[in-house]
Amino acid sequence: MNFVYYKVLFLMLIPSFILMYFILTKQNKLENYFSKTALNKLSISNQYFSNKTRNIILFLSLIFMIIALARPVTNEKINNSETSLTPIIIAIDVSKSMKAVDLFPNRLEFAKQKLLNILDNSKTEAIGVILFAKSSFLLSPVTEDFNSLKILIKNLDTGINFDNGTNIYSTLETTNKLLKNYSNKNLLLLTDGGDKENFDEEINFANKNDIKIYTLALATSNGSAIKEENGNYLTTKDGKIVNVKLNSKIKDLSLKTDGGYIEYSLDNKDIEQILDDINSKSNKEKFEERKYKTYTELFYYPLTIAIFLLLIAFSSMPTLKRTKLPIFILFFSFNFTNSQLIASSIFDFKTIKEANKAYENQDYNKALKEFEKLDSNEFRDYNLANSLYKENKFKEAIDIYKNIKTSSNDLEFKKLHNLGNAYAKNSDFQNAVDSYEKALKLKNDSTTKENLQLVKKLLDNKKDDNKNQNKQDEQKNNKENQKQEENKEDSSPKDENKTKKQNQKNLKNEQLEQKEEISNFEEEKWLKELENQKTNSMLKKMESSKEDSISNPW
Repeated sequence: MNFVYYKVLFLMLIPSFILMYFILTKQNKLENYFSKTALNKLSISNQYFSNKTRNIILFLSLIFMIIALARPVTNEKINNSETSLTPIIIAIDVSKSMKAVDLFPNRLEFAKQKLLNILDNSKTEAIGVILFAKSSFLLSPVTEDFNSLKILIKNLDTGINFDNGTNIYSTLETTNKLLKNYSNKNLLLLTDGGDKENFDEEINFANKNDIKIYTLALATSNGSAIKEENGNYLTTKDGKIVNVKLNSKIKDLSLKTDGGYIEYSLDNKDIEQILDDINSKSNKEKFEERKYKTYTELFYYPLTIAIFLLLIAFSSMPTLKRTKLPIFILFFSFNFTNSQLIASSIFDFKTIKEANKAYENQDYNKALKEFEKLDSNEFRDYNLANSLYKENKFKEAIDIYKNIKTSSNDLEFKKLHNLGNAYAKNSDFQNAVDSYEKALKLKNDSTTKENLQLVKKLLDNKKDDNKNQNKQDEQKNNKENQKQEENKEDSSPKDENKTKKQNQKNLKNEQLEQKEEISNFEEEKWLKELENQKTNSMLKKMESSKEDSISNPW
């Protein structure tokens, strides 16, 4: 017999025996003043057990509980478990031709969705992902962790400008490196085929290194124009709109490497056929060997004994009949002497419930009124400030956030994060930056980092706008001074003073209007950037021995 958690025996049994010794050997204080004969006459005999006997039973029960916690087991065996999967590298074409709109919303976004569908349908595959244009980029090595891989794919920014071209040879080299330790090498291309007419080099490399190439063609035979980020369509040097079609020559690359070729479908039939073909031609690879223990549990035996002894010990306790009246008096006196406190607590809970319910229902005005009824404390003030923030009362929210004092790091982080948001909404970008930086010292939070970066950009833009505004003001003042000097000879001193005052007043009004416009513009810009912010996945550029020879700008 072994114990799974044997340390429990040392950490709990030894202190328990020491405590048991002191309790059992400790004399009753009354023995210092009365003899045993007198004590026997004064004491009321227990019809069950003496105090010492009951204590011994309780300690025995504790000992058996500790033994049960140590988890005794028998028949311990070590077993091996192996995971066998088919390795696949999936390569997405990210060249400019994949921005064509013959597939909705474009070929590249369609390819991303196909890849996510492949991950959902894969059951016996391990998958790695690379991107390729003129060069190849590693997004993820071969992995079974599809949840993490999905996050990488969803966060992939398809707006990145990769070098123009479609270098499939570089993709094959990268695949060979990633699958060098596997007997089966499968490459699935999600591409429109590029512009190359002859794939002999790629075919020879694939056959030499036993790489099976599968192609899921993502383009139409009629082709489509390439829509750029500015909304215009890509044109040639002659000014003609480029029309990119499916390159049917890519079919030879798959068929001559013992792979497979299929054109896209709007459902998952294309994915299912490719995965079935890959699994039928490939042997499963041993990916992971795990060792685990099996044994027969015995903890319920000492636990049963412990519970039985505990019931015996409790059965010897005196009944509560004599203690009912004192308990009732104590409860009665506490209720009536503290009736104001208890009533207040009841109503507080009701108010908190109403406030939280209103906040969840986005009735922030009602939540604000309910929170104001409560006594001030760190949690009430935090919720009150949040309600003010939701009501667009940013200045009031800032005042309350600033005065919240708490010993909880979690609440302090949330307070500083929300304080930064309130400052940003109030166009006080410098204080927003300070609040975000203080929050990040308490917790490394990705959302806070993103907000900090955006507000820093807005702060820099605001400084640039202020510099331009100052230059404009100086130019305007110079022009006005020149006009005043020209008209100085023709105007009287009184008219000159009136003109100066009027010009100063007009200038102040213009500055105020411009500041309000800039403030509103910056706030809208900040909110828009915050909503559209996307975290780019980390890409590693892979070295290649051959460059793409195609000179087209797509």
